[in-house]
Amino acid sequence: MNEDLKVNLSGLPRDYLDAAAAENISAAVSSRVPAVEPEPELVVNPWDIVLCTSGTLISCENAIVVLIIFHNPSLRAPMFLLIGSLALADLLAGIGLITNFVFAYLLQSEATKLVTIGLIVASFSASVCSLLAITVDRYLSLYYALTYHSERTVTFTYVMLVMLWGTSICLGLLPVMGWNCLRDESTCSVVRPLTKNNAAILPVSFLFMFALMLQLYIQICKIVMRHAHQIALQHHFLATSHYVTTRKGVSTLAIILGTFAACWMPFTLYSLIADYTYPSIYTYATLLPATYNSIINPVIYAFRNQEIQKALCLICCGCIPSSLAQRARSPSDV
Repeated sequence: MNEDLKVNLSGLPRDYLDAAAAENISAAVSSRVPAVEPEPELVVNPWDIVLCTSGTLISCENAIVVLIIFHNPSLRAPMFLLIGSLALADLLAGIGLITNFVFAYLLQSEATKLVTIGLIVASFSASVCSLLAITVDRYLSLYYALTYHSERTVTFTYVMLVMLWGTSICLGLLPVMGWNCLRDESTCSVVRPLTKNNAAILPVSFLFMFALMLQLYIQICKIVMRHAHQIALQHHFLATSHYVTTRKGVSTLAIILGTFAACWMPFTLYSLIADYTYPSIYTYATLLPATYNSIINPVIYAFRNQEIQKALCLICCGCIPSSLAQRARSPSDV
């Protein structure tokens, strides 16, 4: 009787009080058990993984070339300095691709974005400029064959190196100095955070350099064919030697220019006509072949060179194969 009286004095039905009591108990229990929030899943873009893998391969391959040229005192001629510059630029490009992946998923900030994109722009610009410098050096070595090994050639090589790296560093510093679209999305290019104007400088420069390289290699091809013709006349076997040497020289030049154009032309044309509203998959699909150029460069310019082959053999096995030591350089080795 007393219990019923107490309950009735509360003015609430018994069922309501039982439900309220159960709710209070569950709330008390839940307050003692810490809430476990689901961890956010880290979604990784497969294209970024591919670019990072490409950057790793670029870094390893070009690091070998840089170490060979740096530790071999005999490889100090202008040609090897330019090949070393190309390998160093491609090495930095590979490191830039790796750091871009790390910063994009682990250290996300505006500063890291600007530094990473600046490194990538500077390194790839130095790579393309080094290719042009190598082309100029090859042309001079054939056109001025008698005076090529003079002190003036070495000085000219150092001037080219200073100019190409100075220009590349300036291009890389533009995003850091304020030429970026972090504050205004509408000014972004296909490569964020580069602005449209900043990104347009790169493809226009590439097209100019490609046209200059094409013209120089045409002249180189003419000189090689003329030299091969003179050598064939001296040895009295014009029909076979001249044809073989000329064909080898033309095929070598076709590989050099064809590889360069096939790697860089898709991204160059795409960056000129597209903007930030285009799907990012197109940017990845055109940028990836450009990275392949840095993978192929050591094969074309470094590992085909006889002196670098000898230095690599000395490092790997401590000897030089007789076939490599006795092989003579032909006029088509351009």
